[in-house]
Amino acid sequence: MKKGQICEGWITKVSFPNKCHIEAEGRTVIVKNGVPGQKVRFSVNKLRSGRAEGRILEVLERSPRECEPVCPHFSDCGGCTYQNLSYEDQLQLKEQQVKELLDRAVQDFGYGYRFEGIKESPRRYDYRNKMEFSFGDEVKDGPLALGMHRRGSFYDIVTVDGCRLADGDFRQILKGTLDYFRDQGTPFYRKLSHVGYLRHLLVRKAAKTGEILVSLVTTTQSEEDLSGWRDMLLALPLEGTFAGILHTKNDSLADVVQNDGTEILYGQDYFYEELLGLRFRISAFSFFQTNSLGAEVLYETARSYVGETKDQTIFDLYSGTGTIAQMLAPVAKKVIGVEIVEEAVAAAGENARLNGLSNCEFLAGDVLKMLDVIEERPDFIVLDPPRDGIHPKALQKIIRYGVDRMVYISCKPTSLARDLIPLQEQGYRLERACCVDMFPWSGNVETVVLLSKGEIDSKKIRVEFSLEDMDMSGFQKGATYEQIKAYVLEHTGLKVSSLYISQVKRKRGLDVGQSYNLPKKGDAKVPQCPAEKEAAIVEALKYFGMI
Repeated sequence: MKKGQICEGWITKVSFPNKCHIEAEGRTVIVKNGVPGQKVRFSVNKLRSGRAEGRILEVLERSPRECEPVCPHFSDCGGCTYQNLSYEDQLQLKEQQVKELLDRAVQDFGYGYRFEGIKESPRRYDYRNKMEFSFGDEVKDGPLALGMHRRGSFYDIVTVDGCRLADGDFRQILKGTLDYFRDQGTPFYRKLSHVGYLRHLLVRKAAKTGEILVSLVTTTQSEEDLSGWRDMLLALPLEGTFAGILHTKNDSLADVVQNDGTEILYGQDYFYEELLGLRFRISAFSFFQTNSLGAEVLYETARSYVGETKDQTIFDLYSGTGTIAQMLAPVAKKVIGVEIVEEAVAAAGENARLNGLSNCEFLAGDVLKMLDVIEERPDFIVLDPPRDGIHPKALQKIIRYGVDRMVYISCKPTSLARDLIPLQEQGYRLERACCVDMFPWSGNVETVVLLSKGEIDSKKIRVEFSLEDMDMSGFQKGATYEQIKAYVLEHTGLKVSSLYISQVKRKRGLDVGQSYNLPKKGDAKVPQCPAEKEAAIVEALKYFGMI
């Protein structure tokens, strides 16, 4: 087998997240966007010892498990993974993937745990309460499009006015917005030339209250009268009601939804959602679970794992807008939430006051640093980290509290499985585990586990774990040069060299090694990083938390 070779084979297994295994010519080839039982033609893109990576070119034979996708955009859009599997098959696949990861994480520690399967989403369709649509064109110089990125493409946009993940009101808002700006001839922002006006359309809707918040994200390269767009939205025959219509400015080079200033065109810049009897105020850019009804299932599961907390102090680490903390506050002495995003901390405090909870305290800062500042000691810890899991040094500080039990909620089970190793090495044991399908038709799943303090075996435990499955990228020293290059390419379309990255890191006071990428001769001329590439690298350094 060699790079560029075209091969055929059967997909025998799909591991999390969307890693399809094909056995061919004595190697395991990993491809994406397939389902078990398909025969595919694929190209080989990368070779490693014993493994290879490839890309599916054509499905030669369908899997017996396949069905017709409900969404008309499935073959083009990159937003879904399993539209061609029944919902029951998706649940079975996700449950199997998570259990395999957890079984492998505990197998060398010599004990059993209770795996409680997977809980389905209350809604299989129309469940997403937030969508970020992008403006662009479906083909180069084609008509204006508004929707999701075409699968495998950085530039092409598929208009997803038939998307079944989002609420029906979202589809009307998308179509009305696209028709309006097509009629106006308004240009979209082009990622390569950095010229244009329209960037993104952010839509949020509360499942319980029906309130809708819409924000049009544009550059400041021109001044447009958006009153006509606002009036068009207000005239749409929607099931929900507008809480606010906003105009957000964003001149960042990176292809992200960023707030450089927001103008209110109608109503207010927030709306309200309700979960498990509590009320939450949500702004356009604050974090909130994207499946409101699924979040109730997730938090009820977590609350049942927490158990009795009377007269106890609970730490809610990576607390976001304080949802979990407020679920536990009525049955605890005190809850202390720690979250690095200051806007989320402010929202958590506001929501606690809104719900009449006086025993919640929310602190803004990195968990790694804040644990050295907090004077109280916890009786119980809830962990709900971002996708990359918990920083190893922060995890050691958490372990040193020595609490008898803790609950870990994970949106990326590979990160959870990796973090279970040091937790078990320090005496914790996995007691219960359950999956909650918050993201039907995608490859993602939430996992809740209960950990209890056990005794460390006096014998030395040897643990072997595949780094292929354990994504360690979030915990290298910031990020590697290859990760920075990949981020810049994905978000701006620009290719940057290691030399340019090292120049930007030096300008920002970051360590790059004493002689890394310096000229070998004192009078050698070294090309300097162009301004737009420097700006893109700076965005990547911010994303990876290096500056």
